[in-house]
Amino acid sequence: MQPAPSQIVLLGTGTPIADPARSGPAVAIVVGETPYLVDAGPGLVRRAAAACAAGVRGLAIDRLDRLFLTHLHSDHTVGLPDLLFTGWTMGRRSPLEIYGPPGTEAMAEHLLAAYAEDIRERLEGPEPTSAGGCRVRVTEIEPGPIYEDRNVAVEAFAVDHGTWPAFGYRFETLDRTIVVSGDTALPHENVEAYRGCDVLIHEVQSSAGLARRSTAWRRYHARYHTAARELAQVASQARPGLLVLYHQLFHGVTERQLLAEVLDGYDGLVVSGRDLDVC
Repeated sequence: MQPAPSQIVLLGTGTPIADPARSGPAVAIVVGETPYLVDAGPGLVRRAAAACAAGVRGLAIDRLDRLFLTHLHSDHTVGLPDLLFTGWTMGRRSPLEIYGPPGTEAMAEHLLAAYAEDIRERLEGPEPTSAGGCRVRVTEIEPGPIYEDRNVAVEAFAVDHGTWPAFGYRFETLDRTIVVSGDTALPHENVEAYRGCDVLIHEVQSSAGLARRSTAWRRYHARYHTAARELAQVASQARPGLLVLYHQLFHGVTERQLLAEVLDGYDGLVVSGRDLDVC
């Protein structure tokens, strides 16, 4: 029997900026019809429904039961209550499994507390709802192997994105290796995690656009995000089969200009990711 092929679906390629064309950061790795989600930006569930309608059956809402959080910034987690409760009301019967940094368990507990009346009404009222789907199982992680089943093995690696723990993920499926960077500065420190992967999904910001920002924002973004020229240098070392740009901070430049900044220093295959792209 041939192994089930993997698909990557970009459910959200955006940032905290409320761009109607780009939902918040979220990536789905689908093996056969089993989905593995990375991050839960705003719009995640609606994008998954759109992908399912377009033929990616593994992204049916009741199948969304495994989530890997890179870090707990709001633009990566605002979709979490939607994933938890919409998935439940749309038929998920198993608990939502979440892997993430310290603080993930507290976030999940507070969400359950915030929606306690909704949960009570759905379970005790007239709806034919199963109790299992509104539960959460959280595993707070450290760098290293964190998950394995018959489809994937997942390793977390530490990245630099502020004063708290933040991670990227390397997924080994039977047909390819996929790395999702999360938000990260100093990407040269992640080269070994990236090296030789088939697909590298990486955040990026425009170097030219960053120069136009205020001093305070320029200082922050330069310290905690990856500039196009940095990404080009790292990709030249890691040599992924395909580099996919997501979480694009344009800072006023166009998509074409940002892509050109990366290509100016990297001769490999690069695409600028857009919501609902499949690769």
